[in-house]
Amino acid sequence: MRIVFVHGAFVRDGAWWWQPAADALARHGLRSSAAVLPSCEAEPRGDLFDDAAAVRALLDASDEPVLLVGHSYGGMVITQAGRHPAVHRLVYVTSFLPDVGEALADFGGGEPRHVSHGDGTASVREELVRPLFAQDFDDATYAAAAARLTAQNEVVFGQRTTEAAWRHKPSTYLVCGDDLATPPQMQREHAARATDVVELPVAHHPFVTRPELVADVLLQLTT
Repeated sequence: MRIVFVHGAFVRDGAWWWQPAADALARHGLRSSAAVLPSCEAEPRGDLFDDAAAVRALLDASDEPVLLVGHSYGGMVITQAGRHPAVHRLVYVTSFLPDVGEALADFGGGEPRHVSHGDGTASVREELVRPLFAQDFDDATYAAAAARLTAQNEVVFGQRTTEAAWRHKPSTYLVCGDDLATPPQMQREHAARATDVVELPVAHHPFVTRPELVADVLLQLTT
């Protein structure tokens, strides 16, 4: 069993975000890797379907069964890519869990959390990052995280999924009960579509700040 992690919106270097959890998993003999999403890192920027293709390429790399983990926007990506035969289970971490024909924009509401740059890309509003997305980061971790914020192709927010992998694969939703970015009640609404649900008292990036808790959940799902 191996783990493939798919990060959320407006960030790059998924391996950095996942590294604390990867280290915790490695101590138990589990290998993991993180996807590089073209919508955040390619030039020109890719779209949702390019992101899904990048994930499928990682899945193609081995016949070993995979826990496919999606965080936030990453839930859109694993839903699109996750019918791959290597996928043993989908894991949604405080993420969107769409059905066929749904787009990220369908789950909006409230004050916009990103700013458009007028060139087809958008970024998260920086003044919201620490209070909503990283309230439990220490100063050094926050500085490293802030250096990895990036602009993302805006088209992904309106693109509608053509697959719903959770209808074909078992799935677990990890509700992050202290998340200020994605309210727990919204998470629970998404989680109603999952096979099973785990809820922990953690914030938006538990794999950064509480990696052992995340590793414990994933380890239980490998059996």
